[in-house]
Amino acid sequence: MWWKNRWGARGLAQTDREKLEMLLSLVNSNSQPNLNALMRVARNVEPMSLSIKQFGYSLARQLAAALPPPGPTEARHVGLGSKVSTQADIESDWVAHWCAQMGAAVVYHRKVWELCYALQAVYENGCLREGARALGFGCGQEVLPSYFAAHGIAITATDLPAEEAQAAGWAATHQHAAHLDQAFHPHLVTRETFDRLVSLRFVDMNAIPKDLTGYDFCWSICALEHLGSIRKGLEFIENSIATLKPGGIAVHTTELNINASGQTIDNWPTVLFQRHHFEELAARLTAQGHMVAPLDFSLGDRPMDRFVDLPPWEHDLSPDMNAWLGQPAHLKLSVDGFVSTCFGIVVKRAE
Repeated sequence: MWWKNRWGARGLAQTDREKLEMLLSLVNSNSQPNLNALMRVARNVEPMSLSIKQFGYSLARQLAAALPPPGPTEARHVGLGSKVSTQADIESDWVAHWCAQMGAAVVYHRKVWELCYALQAVYENGCLREGARALGFGCGQEVLPSYFAAHGIAITATDLPAEEAQAAGWAATHQHAAHLDQAFHPHLVTRETFDRLVSLRFVDMNAIPKDLTGYDFCWSICALEHLGSIRKGLEFIENSIATLKPGGIAVHTTELNINASGQTIDNWPTVLFQRHHFEELAARLTAQGHMVAPLDFSLGDRPMDRFVDLPPWEHDLSPDMNAWLGQPAHLKLSVDGFVSTCFGIVVKRAE
């Protein structure tokens, strides 16, 4: 079981791990049901999770099938704020436009929302133009460097040094770019244009080099929650503004604990920000003369806004189980027991 493997790996002595594995096994040594008190509680956790996942994914497929057929789209100004991902966004014309631009289907997935959010923010602030310069943090193998290069924008794409990415597990999940080939998407840009406009640099987001300056915009997609702590993530947002020209924009997406008060995860490989963290950050940045797009923490009131996906995730399941579940689809999910969603923030550097 996925959760048994995770619990068993968290620093327990060998004998303790063995005892825990015996308690959490579905069957005993004779392949009979394991009827100890702990297993009576735990044995239905995974079936319940899979049942919830299947209903949520099925709902997402039905909703996607009911969307208007793809047609001509165009970019438009929507007054994008700093906000939470919602079903209404996924069903909007602006998300449909940017999905079409990326050659992607409109699906109810928060990662799709993050990419579209960044593109909309760059467009609305007049930065999607030939001759602009942009800096991407923690780009990995995402499509944005290729898309921006196709529009004549010079890109400095950054990622962790390969050895650090390997240690953090990003390379194993294909979320790290060890060389530029992994960030090249031929359906978006020619190789000649990509090679001319995109460069790769290895950068620690906790220590942005001082020579990375003068950019029209910078961005990061679901990266700053992995910097070690909430404090480091917030400091990164502030520090990223120093890479911009006056009037340049920073657009970042990250994890938000939807519970505005109470406990959250900090000092961990993935941290969860809360509403007050962004309110306090916005107040500091505004006091420095920067402009922060209005904060909107509305969680949405449609069915996919209320579906919370649960582990096990794709990488924990067999190919047969993944085929049965179908393509993952969620806007909210459980991160170590906390309900999390995506939050995007846009900051314009003081003129």
